[in-house]
Amino acid sequence: MNKINRRKFLQSSATILAAGAIPGFALSPKSAFAAEGDTVKLGLLHSLTGTIALAEASLVDAEKLAIDEINAAGGVMGKKIEPIIEDGASDWPTFAEKTKKLLERDKVAAIIGCYTSASRKAILPVLHQGHGLLYYPTYYEGLEQDKSVIYTSQEATQSVIAAIEWMAKQNGKTFYLVGSDYIYPRTCNKIAKPTIARLGGKLVGEEYAPLGHTEFSSIINKIRAAKPDWVYSTVVGGSNVAFYKQLKAAGLGGDKQNLLSTVVSENEIDGIGKDNAVGYYACMGYFESLKNPQNEKFVKALKAKYGQNRVVGDPMECAYNSVYLWKLAVEKAKSFDVDKVIAASPGISFDAPEGTIQLEQNHHVAKKVRVGRARSDGQFDIVYESPVMQPNPFPKL
Repeated sequence: MNKINRRKFLQSSATILAAGAIPGFALSPKSAFAAEGDTVKLGLLHSLTGTIALAEASLVDAEKLAIDEINAAGGVMGKKIEPIIEDGASDWPTFAEKTKKLLERDKVAAIIGCYTSASRKAILPVLHQGHGLLYYPTYYEGLEQDKSVIYTSQEATQSVIAAIEWMAKQNGKTFYLVGSDYIYPRTCNKIAKPTIARLGGKLVGEEYAPLGHTEFSSIINKIRAAKPDWVYSTVVGGSNVAFYKQLKAAGLGGDKQNLLSTVVSENEIDGIGKDNAVGYYACMGYFESLKNPQNEKFVKALKAKYGQNRVVGDPMECAYNSVYLWKLAVEKAKSFDVDKVIAASPGISFDAPEGTIQLEQNHHVAKKVRVGRARSDGQFDIVYESPVMQPNPFPKL
């Protein structure tokens, strides 16, 4: 399990920057991507092992589905996409090393990758040095706009603020914040706290657990004592298996305690166990239960490829969208050149399974957000849907 703390993460990032290269790799100011012959390479970089794999590994399946569909329709500018898959192993320096490998050795045209903000932050220096392009398909805390990144999921104002506002309109306004101890949860809670105050709410507790943590009895006892109207959870990855099971065992299941997470989709529930998650809420841009022709086609194709028991969650859908958004940008630019693809990206829209999304000038997407309540079958009943929300990664709080 990766138990890297924030100090070690910052030290690791500084080491990557200072070293400038990992043995065996020497990135040029402008890495040459491979688009020769009949193929173009696309990097798929996710945690296939480690504590984050529960949430992240399935993204590769959605990306491969999009690649298969695009290749079957003739590819991108006449070239078939060749996926190069790498395992970040839930370890931030490993993500940086694999990024160097994808850019320098494999010469990928772009990378679809990362899940945690810590992994994304770790590879930014490598992307800059190697002139790479990342499509980041996971909801995140915002407060970033990087020239080398296209953010294809919701940022904080499209999830955290929307979720807190919705919760405050329901049953009471006292909140307990629980998260894993790294960038995303801490930053989300920095955004959540002034939002709670603005809405006349009250914060009654805030706790963090190390990544991979499995013993939540102390935190759960504090929640029980505080009796919050809402628990807002940013516990991630495999820790959610223990957290949800222990909440239910303590008598704080979804029928007793209101809890909303911005990081638990259908994929996590599949690992947590349906009985342990029923009644809890999630705030996402996408749910598998959405009723529209694009989503029905997407879900049918994914189940046909990977089995009828496979579930589909928000990050998977955003990963799928990412491949298509890259394809559309390449075709608009009439080039695989990174600078031209980036320049062509703003204004691109895609009829995604969640509905139409559009890339904005700030490299984020305009989209809707939804709140769902987990059912006994692991799916969600959608109880709220927003209008299209413009991305605002740098909100004034």
